Amino acid sequence: MSKSTVRVLAALTVLAPAVALASPALADDSHKKHDGDHAITLHAQLDPFKVNKVTGHGTAQVRLKGNEAHVKMKVSGLLAGAPHAQHFHIAAKGVCPPESAAKVRNGKRFLNTTDGIPFYGTIGTSLTTTGDTSPDSGLAVDRFPVGSDYHYERTIKLSDEAAKSLREGTGVVVVHGIDYNKNGKYDDNLGPSDLDPKLPAEATNPALCGALKKSADGPVHGGQGGTQLASSDAPVATATAVGGAALLAVAGGAFILRRRAGRQS
Repeated sequence: MSKSTVRVLAALTVLAPAVALASPALADDSHKKHDGDHAITLHAQLDPFKVNKVTGHGTAQVRLKGNEAHVKMKVSGLLAGAPHAQHFHIAAKGVCPPESAAKVRNGKRFLNTTDGIPFYGTIGTSLTTTGDTSPDSGLAVDRFPVGSDYHYERTIKLSDEAAKSLREGTGVVVVHGIDYNKNGKYDDNLGPSDLDPKLPAEATNPALCGALKKSADGPVHGGQGGTQLASSDAPVATATAVGGAALLAVAGGAFILRRRAGRQS
């Protein structure tokens, strides 16, 4: 084998790992660029804040494509005959606050909406039954679901910030309205609301909370010989294939050079 052929093969050997590493990065960048164009499904299990004397529960599902969100919720076990404000809280840690975040006020320990903001963030979308869904409608008590048990379903348009937060995994569903002293109504036993002093704290304190998590879009098959690949894994698989093709091309070039070198010798 000639010295020139040896030098070319050595260069190709150095280049191959770089090609393999670069290809996934390029595929990933392309995926991020078009991430908002495809639909994703998010789910949340809504758990009660026991420190607020809540025993209810619920679920939420969001189908998000671009800025359009189709929202479904099922809630039970809340204060009957009362409105329950509900929102997407966004752009913070994307988690529900621990009960240790509750504070003692008026001799009673409870969690208000402001206590949870460092964890679930501020209001990004108001999940009203009709009309405006911006943060401006955060306390539109006449346009939120009413009752202890309810189903909610609505297609709404999110702000760019809210859609981005949900896609990035920092969207949280929070349902408000508690009956701390179990007397069947919102009253002033906890003092005024931290959001609006004209309302009692019970009316706006968080009752249920759940972080929105992405569901697998593609088929997930269990069992021996099955696949666990979901669509979210596709960019990695594509990138690997691209890297593999590049390596095959390099190997093919090296083989041709070896054949040429053999003929020349």
